[in-house]
Amino acid sequence: MSRTIIPFGPQHPVLPEPLHLKLVVEDETVVEAIPALGYVHRGLETLASIRDYNQMVYVVERVCGICSCIHAMCYCQSLECMMNVEVPRRAKVLRTIWSELHRIHSHLLWLGLFADGFGFESLFMQFWKVRERVMDINEATAGNRVVISTNIVGGVRRDLSPEHQKWILDEMNHLEREIRALMTTILDDYTVCKRTKGVGVLTAQQAIQLGAVGPMLRGSGVAQDARQLQYAAFDELDFEPIAVPDGDSWARCKVRFLEVLQSVDLVRQAISKLPDTELSVKVPGKPEGEVVARVEQPRGELMYYVKGNGSKHLERVRIRTPTFANIPPLLAIMGGLQLADVPVAVLSIDPCISCTER
Repeated sequence: MSRTIIPFGPQHPVLPEPLHLKLVVEDETVVEAIPALGYVHRGLETLASIRDYNQMVYVVERVCGICSCIHAMCYCQSLECMMNVEVPRRAKVLRTIWSELHRIHSHLLWLGLFADGFGFESLFMQFWKVRERVMDINEATAGNRVVISTNIVGGVRRDLSPEHQKWILDEMNHLEREIRALMTTILDDYTVCKRTKGVGVLTAQQAIQLGAVGPMLRGSGVAQDARQLQYAAFDELDFEPIAVPDGDSWARCKVRFLEVLQSVDLVRQAISKLPDTELSVKVPGKPEGEVVARVEQPRGELMYYVKGNGSKHLERVRIRTPTFANIPPLLAIMGGLQLADVPVAVLSIDPCISCTER
């Protein structure tokens, strides 16, 4: 049987970002997928040599706008660990609130794109309409809708007033009702089930061996989440990783739905535990040494390796993003897929090429 190589991306109607794969197909069946990374490489890590470590907070936020707050938090935590800085408790709780709000709006963005991938444009608009509630919270509390720049080395630069806290809790109630209604609309839909159940299956053993992270890992039944490390304020919150055992595209979709509801609950818990302390502390000296920090992005575990040499400029900033970790599992689930199922399988990992090609 003859084989054909078909380019998938970097421009494709279903792709939110320019992922580029070369698909080796026999008739309509994919037998191999070959990635081509580097299409939008931006060299952000190199900026550490010409921007001081405080300015780099704003640079790392631009690695990915959708999860910018979590990038900044991971970077700040690495420096705080290196410089033995104890962040005030209120700042840790506020970081948790904003990071979970980012997780909510990231998952809602993906759910809208996933619905649009099936041709459900009205559902796409509905998910993004719900997402607007979170964007309004970001704008009201931080001054911007996406890149909010609330994290600084040593704490945070903004606070939540009692009025803001009450408003956020009201918005969380609205969010929960709307998400529960949309959840059955998607997960119980005949077309969605036919296109996702049994499609792109990744077993738990494959997920562990190939280094899958985030919903890609938990959608294969592995209950592992970097928030279990209890960074920020997660040591005070009631939290268990969400895992769905099926390992297919439907399971990964369900994990994200459930994580939105979980993040709503975590925001409520965090607001109830806001202590009355300062927002930041003065950072003494200059960073020296090397540290690895780990947090949980919406797409999975994010790692920052930071090396300081005692000056205001860092010697090295190296970032391992979740989409980069999920490329090998993506290639594994491609084999045996029908060509028409490739867009759904690719979308199911929530690819962020902005993160991957820094």
